[in-house]
Amino acid sequence: MRRCLELAQKGYGFVNPNPMVGCVVVKNGKTIAEGFHKRFGDAHAEVNALRLAGAKAKGATLYVNLEPCVHFGKTPPCAHAIIKARIRKVIAAAPDPNALMRGKGFEKLRRAGVSVRVGLLRREAKKLNEKFFTFMESGRPFVGLKVGQTLDGRIADYRGASKWITSATARREAHRIRAGYDAVLVGAGTVERDNPQLTVRLTRGNTPLRVVLDGKLNLRPNRRVFDARQVSTILFTSLRAFRKNGRTARRLESQSVRVIPLEGGTELDVRAVLRQLAVFGVSSVLVEGGSKTIAAFFNAGVMDKVHCFVAPKVLGGGTDAFSLQLPLGLKHSIGLGGTSVQNVGGDFLIEGYPQLT
Repeated sequence: MRRCLELAQKGYGFVNPNPMVGCVVVKNGKTIAEGFHKRFGDAHAEVNALRLAGAKAKGATLYVNLEPCVHFGKTPPCAHAIIKARIRKVIAAAPDPNALMRGKGFEKLRRAGVSVRVGLLRREAKKLNEKFFTFMESGRPFVGLKVGQTLDGRIADYRGASKWITSATARREAHRIRAGYDAVLVGAGTVERDNPQLTVRLTRGNTPLRVVLDGKLNLRPNRRVFDARQVSTILFTSLRAFRKNGRTARRLESQSVRVIPLEGGTELDVRAVLRQLAVFGVSSVLVEGGSKTIAAFFNAGVMDKVHCFVAPKVLGGGTDAFSLQLPLGLKHSIGLGGTSVQNVGGDFLIEGYPQLT
């Protein structure tokens, strides 16, 4: 099963919004075939492994980190392929939380006489596909934060310059993280100041959908994030600004940017943004700035994970990474659970899950 998880990881950045899945076929104590889900829309892990196993799959045991699918999507159901290959036993780490599944794959296998065991390395399997599980179980996208800051918590110096706080190695890792999300989101200030592309360029992987929050609809349409030739962009604004700045909205829409007005003031409700993205099938969102946008997601209590790059530098002033609505006392600070720390090109990447202390 650990090998299944290793294989599944190879699909990172290519299979989302589908989960990462690996499969190992074992017979007489020996591995006879392996497979993983390589790209969204391509064959699933079980099918790839069974193709390699061929006739040897008869009577074998199949290990997989997620329940085999039973519905027709972009590919035929894996449970049918397992039964057709005459697999004797299936050992799965976790049930599929998708409403189309919910144990139906296991039920189909058992009805066909296949022995099924579920739960081996369940925790590890759910962590690997935490974005998928969160979306399927809660109905809202998994929200991550990527930030690059100095030791004293600055994301830009006193002049607003932010290129580059972290090393080239750290920036490559940041692009790898970005590739694992369905969407990358920034506020209007970041677009105006940095004019980012928000694409995946420094590593292999798909570029996510780009999302911009501009409650006043003041951004210039010539910003690079609005070049939709590479990847789609959605801009959320307020209904008031949409009505007031209709010319800008029409210009953006002529560039294939989807402009979505939301009820309320110019300080957009990020929960409403997430609800709308969920309707579009977006299962995960990576927030990349700026500080006001970061604070909005923390204040709304919808931040699921933090990817924080810390450069061993001190600026002594500049833009704070975290500017929450109300400063928190030590007794009520936001901590990180499940924390990991690694050295990335001389910088430090701290990752964890926000929780109130």
